[in-house]
Amino acid sequence: MRRGAERTVRDLADGLIARGHSPRLVTSHRGPPSRTTEDGLPVIRHWRPPDGRLRRRRYEDYLTHVPFSYLSLRLGEDEIAHAHYPTDALAAARWSRRTGRPSILTYHGIPSHAGLVERRLRVPILLRAAAGCDALTVVSDAAAAAFRRWLGLEARVVHPGVDLAAFAPAEAREPGPTILCPAPIEEARKRVELAVRALPLVRRERADVRLQLLRPREAALAQRLASEPGVELVEPVEEPRELAPLYARASAVVLPAVAEALGLVLVEALACGTPVVGRDADGIPEVIDSDAIGRLFDGDDERGLARAMLEVLELAEDPSTRDACRRRAEDFSVERMVESYETLYRELLESRGR
Repeated sequence: MRRGAERTVRDLADGLIARGHSPRLVTSHRGPPSRTTEDGLPVIRHWRPPDGRLRRRRYEDYLTHVPFSYLSLRLGEDEIAHAHYPTDALAAARWSRRTGRPSILTYHGIPSHAGLVERRLRVPILLRAAAGCDALTVVSDAAAAAFRRWLGLEARVVHPGVDLAAFAPAEAREPGPTILCPAPIEEARKRVELAVRALPLVRRERADVRLQLLRPREAALAQRLASEPGVELVEPVEEPRELAPLYARASAVVLPAVAEALGLVLVEALACGTPVVGRDADGIPEVIDSDAIGRLFDGDDERGLARAMLEVLELAEDPSTRDACRRRAEDFSVERMVESYETLYRELLESRGR
């Protein structure tokens, strides 16, 4: 449940159930096949055959389970298939051709030249999946523009949603200035180390600032980070909602990442009334659209990030900031996301005369 796409799928399913629909989730894992019902959602987990040989030859990820997913679709009575990964969309597109029922591919990332050529067959699979499905959706205008630039495809934007009840402001913040970076340091794209390098520059002006980081799995790395002045390690969580109290009590949240299709953690922080810092690129400016809720930083060095962090610490001291952040987060509610997808489902069903 840590990744944004997985959270979006679960939130979408819950929202559809609440509206009287009957979604089911078809997925895969390395264990034996299973069928369960988890909080009202039927879940089919197919066995994912070993793919080490394919991965070593740099073929696209998550190919081996696709025939099983297609079989589940063929044996079901679904009115629509909604795939959340391109290889799954191959099964959905074939199912559409055989049944005459509509299918959707939602792409949760942002295409780039480097990413598209990183794996064999990635581009052909994505093009075939998009062509075979009735609709292609993405999570931001930036992602839609990237699809247009690199693949010549038009995509419909549906922003992911945040549970505004689970992510809510706290009664009080930490007693001293605290900046939370909720990204895993092991993922290089998140650039958590950039925030660590920026911290001494921030502490030159605000000596009591603390930077909270998720504790890494590697003990030596955790020990090194813990020895940095002002760095505080917090335990990682399995369920993202468990981070809500940290968001709400922090003075600010920072995400120095690159290639962010949107930056869902920033929306979660805003829902908690906490101002945010992000890079002025990709989908992040679609979230931080005003100086009243945060700051964007240019470039890739710690000096620009440090300036933005200092400005947001000042912003956090303004009593009006909490309400402004919360209002912005309401534009990305789960309810809006579910309503957008429900509207799309109805459009596609009607277009096929169903």
